Amino acid sequence: MFTYFPREPAVDQKLEAEVVCPGVPVCPAAAAVMLLLKDKDKPIIRKLLSAGCCARCVLRFCCVSVQAAYRQPQQKTLKELQAFIVDTEDNKCPDSAAGDPKDENNKSHDASVSEASEEPPSKRVKLEPEDEDQPVCVVCLGVLEELCGPVQAVKISEDVKAEMFEFDSLVLSVSLPAQLCVREHSCWLHVKKEVREKGLVLDKDDVVQVKEAFKWVMQGLLAKELGGVAVVTKSVFEVGVEFTHSETDTDCHFLAATCPDCFKPTKNKQSVFTRMAVVKALEKISDATFLKHYACPPAQTTSGCSRQDVQCLHVSVFVAGRYNKFCRSLPQTPWVIDGERRMESSVEELIAAPILTTFRADGFNFSSSGREDVDVRTLGTGRPFAMELLNPHRSRFSKEEMKQLQETINTSSDKIRVRDLQIVTREAMSRMKEGEEDKTKSYTALVWTHKSIQREDIAFIDDVKDLTLDQKTPLRVLHRRALAVRQRVIHSMNARFLDPHHFYLSLKTQAGTYIKEFVHGDFGRTKPNLCQLLQTDTDILELDVESVELDWPPSIPEGPSP
Repeated sequence: MFTYFPREPAVDQKLEAEVVCPGVPVCPAAAAVMLLLKDKDKPIIRKLLSAGCCARCVLRFCCVSVQAAYRQPQQKTLKELQAFIVDTEDNKCPDSAAGDPKDENNKSHDASVSEASEEPPSKRVKLEPEDEDQPVCVVCLGVLEELCGPVQAVKISEDVKAEMFEFDSLVLSVSLPAQLCVREHSCWLHVKKEVREKGLVLDKDDVVQVKEAFKWVMQGLLAKELGGVAVVTKSVFEVGVEFTHSETDTDCHFLAATCPDCFKPTKNKQSVFTRMAVVKALEKISDATFLKHYACPPAQTTSGCSRQDVQCLHVSVFVAGRYNKFCRSLPQTPWVIDGERRMESSVEELIAAPILTTFRADGFNFSSSGREDVDVRTLGTGRPFAMELLNPHRSRFSKEEMKQLQETINTSSDKIRVRDLQIVTREAMSRMKEGEEDKTKSYTALVWTHKSIQREDIAFIDDVKDLTLDQKTPLRVLHRRALAVRQRVIHSMNARFLDPHHFYLSLKTQAGTYIKEFVHGDFGRTKPNLCQLLQTDTDILELDVESVELDWPPSIPEGPSP
């Protein structure tokens, strides 16, 4: 849907009905600015135009918040402003400019007003724009001039289209060079004296921000160029427009000397003169100190801002499901030791590759409900997992498309299988981590015993319930987990005799229990352990995760859709 921001109805009615002077009609477009400005704005307008401000910056400093006023062409607004300050200097209309020949007092008054309004030639406002290129605005440095209009809207939209994102609305964000804050502060101080002398009420916080004025002009233009896409204040898709200027450090350098505590070098920033740091410094510095180090009004610059590449960013999309692992030589995540890769693939990579391609995402973060060792299989209904897809270019998929993606993953490898694949919300992701210590898991282990055993030797295991273990951090994970003693519970066990030195042990445990360490004792770091219970050395030969009892993500029925 095309987003268009029309003039406010009240203003439109005035534009159609009002005239500047009785009997002298004014076209609506020409009257727009005149209706929004007041007599109190005249000295400010005159001062800003003389200083080298563009027409839109003049409107900003006059606190004009009617968006339509910024959308008309820059030169047109400039002419209206010039006409406004000239036509209102003597508060006369064209038809009555000659006055009454018999009214000598009127003539005397005209002469006195004209004399009072004289300014030095270098400061006099020019009524007609010159043929040559106008100098760049001393405040916005061109951001609200040639960088703000239909031509730029076309260029920005072309950059957005080239990225091939899927979206039906967008939010426009703007990043400006830090010295615009300095120049705006200088210009504010320039008009501040005039405001005080005239007894006017004008607060700096009422001045319209450059960002806002830029958006008011560009949002509708950009929406049109993108085929009617809604440009809104909140969206999952953001188009970022960044402006830079070659003299940013030069303009801001004096602040580092006057407010050194505001500028601290950071690893990720190319310059210490960030916008936040500059704003903080300007809040601390006194007017007198500022004027001592910086020109007021701001000096003309030889070049304006330049626009950098448009940055398109889609909020993360989250995909969840469950996976089975059927291989005893496959790690959950890439296994890299001392910079050297030990396994050719991983569960994470086998699942992520097709998903990344389908969503056309820039990257991902993989997480799961616990993890199994490289030599452990995950069977049953699988282990819940989730992926955060970073900056996905495509984000909407039907249930059938997700089902097809799941099939693509499952046919790409016989080492894993995925089920219940679905898109979830960020909030739903927390379900996977909730109750991390409370959920239960079921395992099957193939156990070896040093001493020969008979069926009756392991029969007692079936009667063990809610066995509490004290597990000191295992030696094999001590490099990545803090040294601590953690209590875990084995809720139940079942033993199935295989031969005099082997049996299968089924366990239902609290999440986070180290099964291998319970079986072999980990040099006594887990107490009690199976070695103590059987009074012989035991070790684990194979281990399978049979189930992870977490009711998430929601189950999706297998087979064709009804």
